[in-house]
Amino acid sequence: QVQLVESGGGLVQAGGSLRLSCAASGGIFSSYGMGWFRQAPGKEREFVAAISKSGGGTYYADSVKGRFTISRDNAQNTLYLQMNSLTPEDTAVYYCAARKFRVTIDNSYDYWGQGTQVTVSS
Repeated sequence: QVQLVESGGGLVQAGGSLRLSCAASGGIFSSYGMGWFRQAPGKEREFVAAISKSGGGTYYADSVKGRFTISRDNAQNTLYLQMNSLTPEDTAVYYCAARKFRVTIDNSYDYWGQGTQVTVSS
């Protein structure tokens, strides 16, 4: 079983930045496509960003494109999400996820972390 642990969430004012990290263990990190998802209060979980096994392909939700950057360090078994120009609409629990084979923008990932809270104030 692959274990995923998110960190880096917290409180930030609008316009600020945060960098989320996801540490992976229990598997060969470079064998998995990785993604970030989020769930705001009262809403369904939604796709944020994804990155291919080697890091050569990235995908973003329209709502975060140009503000967020997904990256991975396969040598350190770590996934990152750099979040800039944050707004209150970005407030949510952020989850990292791992998927065997190819990445996707849907929720069909094989492993999920427990999430980290991001709160953006006005």
